[in-house]
This record gives sequence, C-alpha cells and structure tokens, in this order.
Amino acid sequence: MMTRSQQSRTSRLTRPSVAIAAAVAVTAGVVAAAPDAKTAAVAGPKLSLIAASKSVTLDSWKEEPGVYLDLGTYLTSEKGAFEFKVTRKSYKDPVVASQIIRNGKKTTTKALPAGLVKDFSGLPGFMEVNVVDAAGKSVLKKTESFCPNNASGRVRPDAPAQSRYPQSCPVNPFTLGSVWGVENGWAANTYAGYYSAPVQLAAGTYTAKVSVTKKYRDLFGIANKPQSVKLTVRERSWEGEEGGSGGAAAKVASSSLHAGHDGHAGHQAAADPAPSGHAGHGAPARTDAPAAATTGAGATFNVGHGPYPPAPPALPWALKKQAAEKQAGKDAFGAQGFSAARVGDRAGQTDGSRQAPGAQPNAKRPTGKATVPNVPKPDLRSLPAYGITVSDGYEDVPGKDYLAFSANVWNAGPAKLVVDGFRSPGKELMDAYQYFYDAKGKQVGYTPTGTMEWDPRPGHEHWHFTDFASYRLLKADKKETVRSGKEAFCLANTDAVDYTVKNANWHPSNTDLSTACGQENSISVREVLDVGSGDTYTQDLPGQSFDITNLPNGTYYIQVLANPENRLKETNHKNNSALRKVVLGGKKGARTVKVPAHHLVNAN
Repeated sequence: MMTRSQQSRTSRLTRPSVAIAAAVAVTAGVVAAAPDAKTAAVAGPKLSLIAASKSVTLDSWKEEPGVYLDLGTYLTSEKGAFEFKVTRKSYKDPVVASQIIRNGKKTTTKALPAGLVKDFSGLPGFMEVNVVDAAGKSVLKKTESFCPNNASGRVRPDAPAQSRYPQSCPVNPFTLGSVWGVENGWAANTYAGYYSAPVQLAAGTYTAKVSVTKKYRDLFGIANKPQSVKLTVRERSWEGEEGGSGGAAAKVASSSLHAGHDGHAGHQAAADPAPSGHAGHGAPARTDAPAAATTGAGATFNVGHGPYPPAPPALPWALKKQAAEKQAGKDAFGAQGFSAARVGDRAGQTDGSRQAPGAQPNAKRPTGKATVPNVPKPDLRSLPAYGITVSDGYEDVPGKDYLAFSANVWNAGPAKLVVDGFRSPGKELMDAYQYFYDAKGKQVGYTPTGTMEWDPRPGHEHWHFTDFASYRLLKADKKETVRSGKEAFCLANTDAVDYTVKNANWHPSNTDLSTACGQENSISVREVLDVGSGDTYTQDLPGQSFDITNLPNGTYYIQVLANPENRLKETNHKNNSALRKVVLGGKKGARTVKVPAHHLVNAN
C-alpha cells in the first residue's frame, strides 16, 4: 500500500499505496469458470480473472486529455491466499521473489524465475488489454503490471473481514523488502491505477478484452478466460461543472492528491474539497484525474513526501454498480443479495479519502524514575538520497543554486519508535519522551529525549520532534561542506521500506501528518515510526536544500544521518548514515548534477 511542505513546497508523493475496500459485490454472471484439469494440478491457490461489470463508462477531460483505463477487472484468490515475499540482500544484489503457498500448517516456498521481478512495484507484464472500436478495429493494445496489494475487496461473505496484506506495493527506489498478497476469498483490481499512464481514446463506444498473459497463466495455473467489457468513453469539461458532482469530485481528487504536510502529503476528507495548504512546488507533481472517488484515479493511501505519484484507487469500480447488482435480489451464492459495504472510513475500509488514525498520546507526562529497560528497541537507519535535482531559490532567494533531494529514515525494528511530547502551561516547547514496551506491548519504561517545537509557518502548523535526522553535503574526502537547516520533523509512516523484518507492521496507523502532529493548542502529541516503515522528506527550499552557488564543480556525497545526537535509544547506532554520490557541474545560475547508480539501484 504519493511530498513535506509549504516549507518544502512540494507534494509528498511516495509509495504508492492502495487502500482496502471492505467488500466487492460479485454477481454469478462474472465469476470465471474453474480451470481445466491441467491448470488445476498446479500447486497454489485457485486464481480467476473476473469482471465486476459487463460495461463501464470512463471520462476523458478536455483540460487533461486521456482516459484512466480502470475496466473493473479483478484477480480472485480461492482455496488459499496468493502471497509473495520480495526481497534483496543489499543494493548490490538483485530483487528476488518467491510465492508462499500455505496448506494448513504446511508452508511451501516457490521461487519465481530469476529476473521476472525487477523491483517491488508488482508483477510486470501480468495483464494484457486490447481495445477495439465499434468497427472491430484494434485501437489500443498494452500490457500492465499487477500489484497483488491493489485496491481489493471480498468476493464472498465468509471470506476474512480484513486482508492481512499491506495496502500497496512500494516504489521507493531503495525499498529492501515487501510482502504482496491477495487474501483468500478476496479479489484485487488488476488495473495499475495511478502508476499507469492515461490512454488516448476518442469519445465513443469500444469493447475491451482483458486477459492474464500466458507466462503468468502457466506459472500460476490460471485458466485462459479473458473478460470482455463494453467501454463507453465520455468527453467532459471542468468548465460549467464547478457546482456539479463532477466538478466537486475533481476538486476533491486534486486537493487530496496535492495536500501536503511539511513535505508529507496529506489525506483530505472527501467532504472537504479545500486543500490543507501544504501543497507546494519543486519537482512537478502529476495532477490527479478529475473523477469520482470510486474510479481508478483517486489518491488513497500514504500520499508521501518523495517524488512518486500517489496510489491507485481505494474502492473498486464495482461499487459504482452495486445498485444494479442488487436489483436481481440474488448474489453469486444464490442467497439474498449482499452489496458492497457502505463507503466510509472504518477498520479495513476506506473511501479514497482515508484519514489514518494517529496513535493516541498519553494524557499525562510520565511519572516515576526514568528507566531504559532491557527490552526490544527500534533500529533507525537511513536510505540513500534520491530525487536529486538542481533548483534556483524560487522567488525567496533569487540568483542562487540549490541541490534539492529526498531523504528517508526508517525503522528496522524489532520495536516501534514512540515519542510523546508534553507541554507545560506557558512554555513554547514540549518536553519529549521515548517510550519502551515489553513483548506483550506493555509500557515498561521511558526516558527524556529532547523537545518538540511548534512550527507556526503556513504549510506547517504542527509539532516537530527535534534532532531526528540531519542532512549534510560532504566533499569527496567525506568531510562536511554544507549542512541542511532542516533537523526537526513530525514523524509519519510514509514508505514501506522493508516489511519482511521482524515485527514489521503491515498496517501502520499514523500515515499522514494531519493525524500525528497535533495542533497549536495541543497539550500532548504522540509521534510513531513503526517497524518496517520509513519517513521521507523532500528538501527543496533554501534552508533545507544545499546552497551550492559557490561550490566548485566535482564529486560530493549527500549524507542522510538518523538520530544525529544519539538522543533516541536504539539497538544499533552504527548504521544511521547513508551516502549518495553526486557530481556537480555547470556554471553559476545553470548548475547541473549527475547522480551515478548506487550499486544496482540506478534511480534518482
């Protein structure tokens, strides 16, 4: 399971992430037939491609040409979950993926062919879509990746109420481990969502044929049962719809995408079309498609603070058809029809404007003697910088050259990082404390760990924990030459860095700053960095990015340093630094930067 500030003025766009819908209403007419004997013999769950509806209507907007090709097709998993573990030992090693097959108490691991999976964003080339026009002429043929963690829901009422799997496939270039899965009795949307570019189709009617490509049918024993969907493309314009549902939806979708919090992007409530005031500039953000919350174009989960676009939809397209599905009065099981659960934010469900609940702080500051017990503690680590660009000083500091970048500090566990801030009446700073828990989750100790400060600037307006990380530009000899002024942060779980580590939480709670960073009148604040997750900030404004105006051309290193003053108690303080090599060139006012590959990770 999409950037940090008015200060950073860039949408916090990371990881994609896709939220879970509580149920998908599937009628008998769309359930695929059972595989033949040959495919049934293949070990693993029974997988089927289905279509939630025989027809869909998609919008093409004059102001933003292109159609988001969410055709409402899903991959179902029965007789077990469709599960994968995806890892790499280091950035010097390739990504490897294995299918995990569970049969009662027996678990089998089946390695996927070497080189099939190259990153953590899903199974490449899994789906094939062929669109023909009314005359029978093929006008579009393409393949798409499939993220098993995609927008999903139940296909039968006795399926588990919630999926155990994460809500997205990570796309941070320095991800180390991920878990993918379609829960038993669930279906995952095969549409690649926001990570699939819109296609150019003129207004009119088409027939779309959707199928699983042969290499995956053979690999996983999926029957060759393509799904045909009647597609109507409707051309619309934002003009004249400001007061209508389409205009409102467009504004909500756009604001939910670009709302940020000090470099983290936020989650807008669907009822509030106004942005939070934290959206910004920097690396240009792709605009969200003006579409209803249930289509494939809405931002959903963990709109982050890096350079990546937001996740695909929270709700499957099938929800738009629930009224039609109910009219027959019966579902695929021959009983009284059950429709998709009501749209809304609650456990295991989101409507695309998810407001992830923040961890509740203690009402009172701790009492008794401070102790650091011998219990599991967090392990803060840094990822190499990415999203590295040269920028000017915008209108704030004209005539300057700056090196902008994104940085992530993550928690390798085995315990979550919990920091509470408590305010004394009349004081501007909160006193911060780190908490410790035993194996059963009981709080067994605490220690003072610095302060939290209120940032009143527009686009911030939340509490920052001081000295969480430090960013430095080092010369070729690894000696410091420039330091970023950004060292105070509000913590949020924006990126799934490694969900294969011990005690990793696949469903972290505080995934955006609006739920974790408090208000000016807050008496206490709790900030959490969960096991397996990281927090990405984009540094692109003067004071955050590095001033390189007068630096000579040559080789430098961006250092991301977690816990620079060692105020936080960790299991290991020796892995807090990460370096990324950069080569500066050009002339003043037109500086350039080259970013060599970091071992096998050739991404910036």
